[in-house]
Amino acid sequence: MLKYATLFAAACATAASCSLLMRSPEPKEPGTASKSPAPALAPGNTAGRLLQGNVSMTQLFNETCAKCHGQGGEGGGAGTKTLNTRELFDQKHDRRFFDAIKNGVPDMGMDGYGQTMSDATVWGLVVHIRELQARALRAEFGGPKPVNGIYQSRHHRYRVTTVADQGLKTPWSIDWLPDGRALVTNRSGTLSVLDQGRIVSEVQGLPASREIGQGGLMEVAVHPNAGKNGWVYLSLTDPSKTDPRAGMTKIVRGKLRFSGDQATWTDEQTIFQVDPRFYNGSGVHFGGKIAFDGKGFLFFSIGERGSGELAQDLSRPNGKIYRIRDDGSIPADNPFASDKGNLAAIWSFGHRNPQGLSFDLDGNLWDTEHGPRGGDELNRIQRGANYGWPLVAFSINYNDAPMSTPWPKPEQKITLPALRWLPSIAASGLDVARGAAFPKWKGDLLAGGLAGSVVQRLRMKGDQVLEQEELIHGMGRVRDVATAPDGSVYVLLNGPDKIVRISPAD
Repeated sequence: MLKYATLFAAACATAASCSLLMRSPEPKEPGTASKSPAPALAPGNTAGRLLQGNVSMTQLFNETCAKCHGQGGEGGGAGTKTLNTRELFDQKHDRRFFDAIKNGVPDMGMDGYGQTMSDATVWGLVVHIRELQARALRAEFGGPKPVNGIYQSRHHRYRVTTVADQGLKTPWSIDWLPDGRALVTNRSGTLSVLDQGRIVSEVQGLPASREIGQGGLMEVAVHPNAGKNGWVYLSLTDPSKTDPRAGMTKIVRGKLRFSGDQATWTDEQTIFQVDPRFYNGSGVHFGGKIAFDGKGFLFFSIGERGSGELAQDLSRPNGKIYRIRDDGSIPADNPFASDKGNLAAIWSFGHRNPQGLSFDLDGNLWDTEHGPRGGDELNRIQRGANYGWPLVAFSINYNDAPMSTPWPKPEQKITLPALRWLPSIAASGLDVARGAAFPKWKGDLLAGGLAGSVVQRLRMKGDQVLEQEELIHGMGRVRDVATAPDGSVYVLLNGPDKIVRISPAD
């Protein structure tokens, strides 16, 4: 096994070693790579802390790689080039970066880290580099900027205007009634009626919900056939009857009785509710997204509530996407319905916190979900599939420590994402472009991000990303993205709490 002193010297002390991320490793005859001398390292340095398991990714990069690559990835040391280019930022280079760090670049005189670092630590360095790249590219290129109030995308010109900025408190979700009015949930527990660009009332008689951290009143989803049946669906954090601090995601439906602008919630039915023993006081990862397939089935998500290991347990509700009929009954052909002990409504598992859920125009179901630090995902949801959390992940821990690697072992049947966001955008809100407003975006996915303060347009072909561009950046934390009946795009922001609209400029 290589000594850490040799590793440090070979990795970063020479100009040759600093090519590790700029060039793919190439095979060479053994013994031909030059070696740098191995200086002694004093106790308490990075090597010692790494052996003890208490070195952060920032420390590791700064003390072993920044001498050549720069602390910001800008390069310059020993003649190295910058890592911070759009081309190198592409996810197609993930494995290349990982392999170069782990295996080295023998013909450039660099030994690999693989014998002295775990794969998780090697991947942690890749995540750190991705964070450096994102920071530098944002500083260099910024985000979408209007000229005389007009933005220019690859296919359309558009404006962004404020629809509502009063009467909202952490707005979470928006959907439209057949008569053109919109309903907006506020996480605090109110359901607002939006008409002609203003909040005209709050719906009375709603079911009780509890705002626990990220939970509260979450999704509102109008049934595709609401013009005939009148059903409106809500996801909410249902308060425990025995523990004032606990709750769990629940799905209900009801109807609205209007008198002028005033509306009352009526005819409530519980569509899905887990056993009370699964309620807990965790304030994270409630999921709560709802999507209809237009064939009588309803899909929804529940996050793993901060207990990642439960996402792999089919007897527990955490970390799953579910499929039920729109009346709450469970289809007999669900993938785990016949397995004793498993929850029959489960459609897929291994999810962390799905905060976007939508069908595209070809009938594919997509979700966006949060990783921890790095590794947010766009997944095409398939029957019975395992999406890997927490066995594999494109992320590191919030405390800057390594966590896992993104690639499953051969024996693990895990479905990888079509797109991962590194660093995290805190993916939240997902819809598909349709309608008359933006015909050249038809069928594209529209994905939001809370921490990223971003709305992105994604053009997919199967699991391949054909186009990816930002439409909005820096206006606030994007909680929901929803396509209105006319094809314009509504964006719900938190901090500030407001609703904005993306509409054609032509």
